[in-house]
Amino acid sequence: MRLWRRRPPVIPGAEVGKLRDETSVNAETGAVTSRQAGDIVLPADAIEGLWDPEHLERVARTYWTTLQRFTLGLMHVAYTPTERSVVLLIPQLRLLTFKAPEYEMDACRGIVRWRIKKGLLVSKRGLDGDGYLEIDIRRHDEPQRGKVRLSVAVEVANYYPRLGGMSRRLYSVTQSRIHVISCNYFLRRLVRRDLARSKVGHFAGPSSPEQAPDPR
Repeated sequence: MRLWRRRPPVIPGAEVGKLRDETSVNAETGAVTSRQAGDIVLPADAIEGLWDPEHLERVARTYWTTLQRFTLGLMHVAYTPTERSVVLLIPQLRLLTFKAPEYEMDACRGIVRWRIKKGLLVSKRGLDGDGYLEIDIRRHDEPQRGKVRLSVAVEVANYYPRLGGMSRRLYSVTQSRIHVISCNYFLRRLVRRDLARSKVGHFAGPSSPEQAPDPR
């Protein structure tokens, strides 16, 4: 299986802002929140035909394939009708298992959210709790400049790692560090419109933002 291929060219006039990393650990509960965010500025015509649920679903798939490429295939995502699992090498090593994704979208915002279900990296307290992984894209049209600015955030919230007494420093040099680097690569794939094909294709075909629930 080829993990690396020739990269599509960067869209002329596109810019990628600096990635902002915010990671915190609740001292009382041990819950981790980690958020990486950055802005992408594109020519307005570069996003035509892309702001719809089908391409939001492809953005979600692109996130997972980015993780696979970044880990040189050591990790991949296994799909079932109701779950998505991050697998290390063999099916028995399911590091994180999420419920099927939830999609929300309108003219200005698109969200994909996977709720954390279980996994080898999840403590007992975090099983089927309120933890989640989310991609949140906010669209800002700037017609005077002929540009569109996309504020892209990838967030893990209310995550309880299976490491007793884990400090923020330890998380920052392990899972968080991997997440930051892969998110940087993820943003650069978006600015190339290097979108993977959805594995499920729930929104495949002509669609509009109205086909997904409005963001709350």
